[in-house]
Amino acid sequence: MERVAILGITKNGISIGLSLKRKFPTWKVFAPAKFSNNDQQIEWFDDPTTTKAGELFKTNDALICIFSLGAVIRLVAPHMRDKKTDPAVVVIDDTGKFAISTLSGHLGGANQLTEEIAKALGATAVITTAADVNKTIAVDLVGREFGWKIDDDSTVTKVSAYMVNEEKIGVFQDAGEKDWWAPKKEFPKNVFIYDSIKELEESDCRGYLIISDRLIENNHVLKNAVVYRPKSLVVGVGLHWDTTKDIIKDGLDFCMKKFKLSSKSIARFASIKKEEPVTGLQDLAKEIDLPIDYYEKEELAKIDIPNPSEIVQAYEGIRSVSEAAALKSSGGSLIVEKQKFPPNLTIAIARMLK
Repeated sequence: MERVAILGITKNGISIGLSLKRKFPTWKVFAPAKFSNNDQQIEWFDDPTTTKAGELFKTNDALICIFSLGAVIRLVAPHMRDKKTDPAVVVIDDTGKFAISTLSGHLGGANQLTEEIAKALGATAVITTAADVNKTIAVDLVGREFGWKIDDDSTVTKVSAYMVNEEKIGVFQDAGEKDWWAPKKEFPKNVFIYDSIKELEESDCRGYLIISDRLIENNHVLKNAVVYRPKSLVVGVGLHWDTTKDIIKDGLDFCMKKFKLSSKSIARFASIKKEEPVTGLQDLAKEIDLPIDYYEKEELAKIDIPNPSEIVQAYEGIRSVSEAAALKSSGGSLIVEKQKFPPNLTIAIARMLK
């Protein structure tokens, strides 16, 4: 977390805050000016605590309050919006015996932060989220450390309830990192792995976790599933200097729809390095916030590709750009061979090996 604020409103609380700052130097300590001893490590304030707490809640990734849980709840409640955007809130008692994960335990990271604080202070971590206390899968956190995105979070609460109540849960994965569950740790007894979507559909599972870069079309499954989109696809692009952003975007959209792939799983673009970058590709990458891997033609010439082109050979001096770039960048295999969009665009898509 980049922005972490510690709020202490008693002498003990301020002292505990300074102890944490020594362990975590980037964290900022705030305290009422009436306790000021001119310590430059502390940001002293004259505002009412109610005002300051609201300000810190809105401007930080995490707020650590070193006073009573009830008081903290009353202070932050008027500012709470939703669990996707609210910061982590951790409460520490005035003697530093307990660290309590109070708000945004999963998505905001309060549970992990609580563990770190407890370890630093020698305190007891108090965590109450069901998945954690039951040592089962936290549905809303699966793949988060790898950058996976949840396709539709409207089913998260339902499937989370199935999980913690030990209803039968089916898991299917055909893309993304394989070690998303704790390495060498067995899955919970209510979780079953299936090798295909068809097997999953035919199972008697109550809920589903699907990790895939492909579109899922079974609505019965979808209404009881959380679908995760790993960053598993590399889009190789062959183009001319004048190929526009809109032409590339239209071609990409066509490919994703035709081959039933999720755009949320695109990790990056890949193409040949030209004397001057093609503005259209740069503009699209910036618009959808994706990086571009560029390769020298000598690098691409070494890649075995299924569809060599005499035209590309004539223009670029190598037999392929889109397929070769996708394969080179992904280190994996093509799942969409070269698609042509005359006169100035080709696209190929490869899946990364994990």
